[in-house]
Amino acid sequence: MRAPVDTIAAPLFPTKLPWVNTNGAQASILQRGKPMLVEFWDFCRPNSLRTLPYVKAWHERYADAGLRVVGVHCPGFEPGRDERAVRDAVTRLGIVHPVLIDSEFEVWREYGNRGWPARYLFDGRARLFDYHYGEGAYEETELAIQKLLGVAREPLAPLRAEDAPGASLVAQTQDQPGAWSGTYEAGGVWAVLDGAGTVTVKTTTDGGGKASGDMTLTVEHPGAYKLVEHKRHTEGVLDLRVDPGVECLATCFTPGVAS
Repeated sequence: MRAPVDTIAAPLFPTKLPWVNTNGAQASILQRGKPMLVEFWDFCRPNSLRTLPYVKAWHERYADAGLRVVGVHCPGFEPGRDERAVRDAVTRLGIVHPVLIDSEFEVWREYGNRGWPARYLFDGRARLFDYHYGEGAYEETELAIQKLLGVAREPLAPLRAEDAPGASLVAQTQDQPGAWSGTYEAGGVWAVLDGAGTVTVKTTTDGGGKASGDMTLTVEHPGAYKLVEHKRHTEGVLDLRVDPGVECLATCFTPGVAS
């Protein structure tokens, strides 16, 4: 979404917060004349992980043209407060752009941020040019990046049907606390897990009680784990069982395209 005015300046990053993939020096991040994309995310939130491939690709595609991408990690769940867990997640997820660890939401408050994921695109004067809350609008963001950089190329192809511009989405079941089982409507189901052990997932989607999905998932690190993925918005029944060594912090649902 294009910023309504061009006078909103990018707040400076607090100097004492830890960084990953950089020493965090302001001069190395806020380079004059170069646009900057700031992405608020959390490795325990499915929506952040679904957006992450686009953010990584924009860094790869446009860093040489002058774009700086900065991830700001703010924890939505307790495991995300641990600095080591964040550093491990950055490595595991293959993130190479700078990531600021904002465990106490200092940067979040400076931005007046509203949720995960959220992205803010600033121009070469560090003035807000474009922003977006939540998933989606990937093509719009990439075209805004290209406008600031003065480059033109084919935007990234949508990774999922629901990411395509103009896709008709259906509201999914609301996220539920803990290891939840029951009827749902969504394009996908995720669980926020911690500990070590296994999780058993069964899904029924045909109304006749026939199990259409049955899997056992091994949990080795905290984070958001994908349990079920449908091609489009689907009605189903979820049966989720976790080992004693595993803690399920939330059961989450992602959108799907209309049938």
